[in-house]
Amino acid sequence: MTDLLNLSTAKLRRIVALKQQIEKLSAKLQTLAGGSAAPAAKPGRKKWTMSAAARRKISAAAKARWAKVRAAGKPAKKKRTMSAAGRAKIAAAARARWAKVRAAKK
Repeated sequence: MTDLLNLSTAKLRRIVALKQQIEKLSAKLQTLAGGSAAPAAKPGRKKWTMSAAARRKISAAAKARWAKVRAAGKPAKKKRTMSAAGRAKIAAAARARWAKVRAAKK
């Protein structure tokens, strides 16, 4: 028993894998010999299903929540516009910059 405590994890994994392989082979041997096979693995879990009525209730609740969120939505921000005078100043500054660039090329 003390030998098992001194084994490395890799060796323990190999032992477990071999034990499982032996169990599978013995189950196959029993089926070939005509005996009933012992279940090698756990039986599968039953699939959980939801009734149609429950799905409808959940769907209706989700739709109501989203409708409330959309109804409360944020007020639209007012679009900012530039005054004609502001636009004229920017255009004049751009023309002046380009005039400087053209003058530097000559």
